[in-house]
Amino acid sequence: MPSRKQDQLAAQLRPVLARLVRKLRKLSPANEDLSQSERSVLVLLDQHGELLSAELAVMEKMTPQSMGQLLQHLFSLHLITRTISPDDKRKIIIALSKAGKERIERVRKERDEWLSYAISSACTPEEQAILQAAIAPLSKLVDFE
Repeated sequence: MPSRKQDQLAAQLRPVLARLVRKLRKLSPANEDLSQSERSVLVLLDQHGELLSAELAVMEKMTPQSMGQLLQHLFSLHLITRTISPDDKRKIIIALSKAGKERIERVRKERDEWLSYAISSACTPEEQAILQAAIAPLSKLVDFE
């Protein structure tokens, strides 16, 4: 059972992390023409390599029709490829295109550069050490079910 101290920590930490994530998303000029769902699909494809449209729809909690529209937009931007499954001709395998991979790498680079600059400019060496030490417990929160 969480104590009042943990409740207060959670109430202070949540909005700070949410604002940081929003700021990082907003700072990527390479991602301006994509919705959050489209960016999320690109990341899923980067993580999994190849997925079916239906799998992406389930992962994103979207209807197959909405996923189809989203994928059509990504395809029109040349960020994904569509290949007929060799096992089942009715299925289309979705993967990142070369341009899609480059986009993801560019966005990550922009975010890393901004965050590195912000850390070095706004934080003292002691605060930087605290941030380094916080990575492990924050990772535990991300992995907590």
